Amino acid sequence: GSNLWLALGMVETQLIEVGDGCLAYLQGDGGWGWSNAGLVVGDGTSLLVDTLFDLKITERMLTAMAEHTARAPIDTAVNTHANGDHCFGNQLLPVSSTVVSSTAAAEEMPELPPALLAALNNDPGEAGDLFRSFFGEFEFDGIELRIPDRTFSGRLDLDIAGRVVELIEVGPAHTRGDVLVHVPDAGVVYTGDILFIGGAPIVWAGPLGNWVAACDLILGMDAQAIVPGHGPITDDRGVAAVRDYLAIVDEEATERHAAGIDAFEAAREIGAALGASERYGELGEFGRIVVNVETAYRSLDPAHESPDIVEQFRRMAELERAR
Repeated sequence: GSNLWLALGMVETQLIEVGDGCLAYLQGDGGWGWSNAGLVVGDGTSLLVDTLFDLKITERMLTAMAEHTARAPIDTAVNTHANGDHCFGNQLLPVSSTVVSSTAAAEEMPELPPALLAALNNDPGEAGDLFRSFFGEFEFDGIELRIPDRTFSGRLDLDIAGRVVELIEVGPAHTRGDVLVHVPDAGVVYTGDILFIGGAPIVWAGPLGNWVAACDLILGMDAQAIVPGHGPITDDRGVAAVRDYLAIVDEEATERHAAGIDAFEAAREIGAALGASERYGELGEFGRIVVNVETAYRSLDPAHESPDIVEQFRRMAELERAR
């Protein structure tokens, strides 16, 4: 068993019960691409929160969940947002199941299709080397994107065999259409990538203020267990740490933007200050500050042009190496 997974380069996984009939599937330390998922089990039916980055690891997850889904099949799945590590496994869901997401997430999904990531992973050149340094452990060939069948904006309450599951749109923040999945009767929240625990959050869409507000919303839910998109199960302290990181970056980036400082230079400065702090010095994926400052600058000035995605990854890697 475990030696085989080691040989395949797969991370350690856990399937744990975090509340009554609410399970969390955790992958490794939650680094790049190693996302979490969830299962809400009702009487004879279940709801899956997110699929994973490729078919192999999604298959592995569905196998781990089989003891629950054998008596409560997955009839509904929610994609919390459009990033591939939360939806590329959708094609392995039962054909009869309904896949739900925000309208904004469903519109964003085709913009970074699996075939493009497969091409980058297979690129023999410098761009390929860079991409593989982040995502080389995943297998993107042969993935067919399954876009959600049902979309909503704002809020949607689902009935899972008598259990209410609340879907709350909080994007644009991490992406254009982020959704929280709240199971009130169990006191459990699945946050998607509104929470990264142990690693820096990455703000692709913004504005950062929307994400801070999403953290405040979670803090008001009085949740017993909070399942982040990446990293270990957390509580209100984990939410507050993410909220405070984003608030600091927003404030520091705003000051530097007003002073006319270049975005990459601002990212280096803010990153150095955070890296030297007791609270944030140990964060993984530290280089994401590059993207976060770019997003803050675009929010402040719609005319600000960020570099292309490959250049942003190159800069993140540069900052990581310089630590």
